Amino acid sequence: MKQTVNHYSFIEAFKSTNREDQFSHDGLLALFDHITQLEELLEEETELDVIALCCSYTEYKDIDAFRNEYFDIEELSDEEALEWLKDHTDVIEYDTGIIIQNF
Repeated sequence: MKQTVNHYSFIEAFKSTNREDQFSHDGLLALFDHITQLEELLEEETELDVIALCCSYTEYKDIDAFRNEYFDIEELSDEEALEWLKDHTDVIEYDTGIIIQNF
């Protein structure tokens, strides 16, 4: 049986698995849009697996937060860190943060 997922049901799936704090509201919307775009690009539907998404993606308030966690502060600028990320993984940018696919 197949169920169509929209923004609301996507967010509710995170709430029902006690993962509502894993991503911000804006982050969940951006992640949903990203997955929807991937489905269209690949012409393949994906199964909604909240736990897998929580393990596969991490949200940061900005690129600086990521950079500070993974690089020496002086090593890369925000722009260089963002380009490095885009070369190595999926990056979802939105107004209030970024989500990266873990690698």
